[in-house]
Amino acid sequence: MSGAAPTPEERLEILDVNAVRRWAVLTRSVLAARRAEIDALNVFPVPDGDTGTNLFLTFDGAVDRTLTEPGDTGAGDLLVVFAKNLLWSARGNSGVILSQLARGLAEPCQGAEVIDSATLAQGLVAGDRRAWEAVTDPREGTILSVSRAAAQAGVRRVGSGLHAVTLAALDAARAALARTPQQLDVLARAGVVDAGGAGLVLLLESLEEVCAGDESRLAHSLAESRRRSLRPPGPSQTLPRLEPVPEAPSPPEYEVMYLLGDATDETADVLRARLVELGDSVLVVGGEGHWTVHAHIDDVGAAIEAGIEAGRPRQVRVARLVEDAPRPVRLPPVGPTPPGTGVVACACGDGLADIFRQAGATALATGPRQRATTGELIAAIRECHKSGADGVIVLPNDADIELAAAAAARAVADEGIEVLVVRSRTPVQGVAAIAVFEPTASASANALAMQSAAAGTRHGAVAIADRSALTSGGRCEPGDVLGIVDDDIVIVGSDVTTVGAAVGARLLSSGGELLTVLVGHGVTPELGEAVAEAARHDRRDVESAVLHGGQQVYPLLLGVE
Repeated sequence: MSGAAPTPEERLEILDVNAVRRWAVLTRSVLAARRAEIDALNVFPVPDGDTGTNLFLTFDGAVDRTLTEPGDTGAGDLLVVFAKNLLWSARGNSGVILSQLARGLAEPCQGAEVIDSATLAQGLVAGDRRAWEAVTDPREGTILSVSRAAAQAGVRRVGSGLHAVTLAALDAARAALARTPQQLDVLARAGVVDAGGAGLVLLLESLEEVCAGDESRLAHSLAESRRRSLRPPGPSQTLPRLEPVPEAPSPPEYEVMYLLGDATDETADVLRARLVELGDSVLVVGGEGHWTVHAHIDDVGAAIEAGIEAGRPRQVRVARLVEDAPRPVRLPPVGPTPPGTGVVACACGDGLADIFRQAGATALATGPRQRATTGELIAAIRECHKSGADGVIVLPNDADIELAAAAAARAVADEGIEVLVVRSRTPVQGVAAIAVFEPTASASANALAMQSAAAGTRHGAVAIADRSALTSGGRCEPGDVLGIVDDDIVIVGSDVTTVGAAVGARLLSSGGELLTVLVGHGVTPELGEAVAEAARHDRRDVESAVLHGGQQVYPLLLGVE
């Protein structure tokens, strides 16, 4: 902070509607000023980090949408509206988590003209709970750790007033952010703190500034925020010795998905805990009696029984995940089979957009620093439904869009639109999935076949390093060519063709029948053909397909089915 500490007379004891507006505007300014710094808190030495951009654009979009709302609402109802708008404008997983923090914060405030210290503390706790629930595999060392520390500290200072609550939450959040490299090895290795947690700290800094009550401090807060480093305190982290990666345990055999009605928050919590015991990749999101459920599991019957105990499962879908398994299995559909299916596919390049459109999908532009928002996904889903599709498949094709896709599916469920999200976490998995799409088949049948195709596609990439780092493939320097296999940098070289061929060969070493190479923006098809030919040197039985993807950042994306 700058200047003298606020006096008791200056500090706010309540947040009225104008104070909430000042908080939103100040947060937007701070995120705008520091989004590049947060983007740089990237664990990979590849220029694709965009957490800061996602947080800013999410917040900026929500502020713009909220400006159109009536101005005579109370502070609590303004927070409720703002939280809904945050979900609509959410970009990337960090934006969705931010919207869930805001949703929880608004819950105890709804209907209140002003917000006092006790209500704010309750909101911090509720927001933390919503954020943890939204993440399939919550971990310490992330924005969730920062949120929990802030909520717990705020509750302890309720009796000391509004500013004391916000200051305690901020101090605890800063300390938790500094600890994140100790909690996640990948952060320690990169010498950074968690990017999402850094964004949350900035939001709490803005809240503390507003609650301090000295309007003159607001003019200095932006410059002060710029001076405060988001890097870990103290000397640089010592680079750890890389240990051999242990063999991963066998994954669960089935993916189970269903919608759950007549469930309370409490029964949904019990269901979530039970599914975590049974498997992984658990997602139970929703509210007000309607929930979307997803899990990877071995015991399908136990997963469905848990849903029956929690509420009323419907639209149950089961897909086999194990590679080289027989055809996907599914439960008998309830009611008549829908006559057709639509697909919304996120595309990070013009070539990928063309591939998806030619297969009959609606292509939605996305990519680093321009992730598709929840609202854009909702609009695309609605357009598919208006065009006559009885069910809609969503292909995120990016791990950082999964939460937004799940939120969009939940949002349109109340409109009677059936939406199934296929876990395609990379563009090559999306291409494999769209290849088996059958427009006249039901959404459930398509989702099972497409999920099986995506899950059975191993993926890799080639990128150019933008900074020095230690990787599993050795130390890299700016300009080095990086080979990535299943989200791990395993090769450091100097030639795109050579590294790309090595990535393809590694993917093929575990078997496969088709090698797909997506060439990026500015990359010639001839280079892609050379990579495919070299990768197949010892596997002449393998077919290859070289396609124009047009993606930024990654000159080559590779997949093996």
